[in-house]
Amino acid sequence: MSRAPEPLAGRADEADTPCALCGRRGVSLTRHHLIPRSRHRHRATRRQFSYAQCVTAILMICKPCHKQIHALFSEKELARYYHTRERLAAHADMQRFITWIARKPPGFIPLTRRRA
Repeated sequence: MSRAPEPLAGRADEADTPCALCGRRGVSLTRHHLIPRSRHRHRATRRQFSYAQCVTAILMICKPCHKQIHALFSEKELARYYHTRERLAAHADMQRFITWIARKPPGFIPLTRRRA
């Protein structure tokens, strides 16, 4: 028996809600767990964050921003350092990407390359 996806609590209309990183409107938004779910059970993560922080630290971001985050950072890096919107946005490569993608129309889908 398959479960229906859980509705997002307090979710506004996607067309009116901007991406939390680039600010574009009218784009499909995805949930980005600031502390990756795969890291929740690791001892270091449990020492650094409470369970409530792990499950509630979520950003609603557009797919291009989400793909760029995972192309630039490992899940370990995300859990240890890049676990806030401010820290993600402060990274030089993310700043360049955010500035670039913010000027693109809502239907634009960029190619994302993983770091070497």
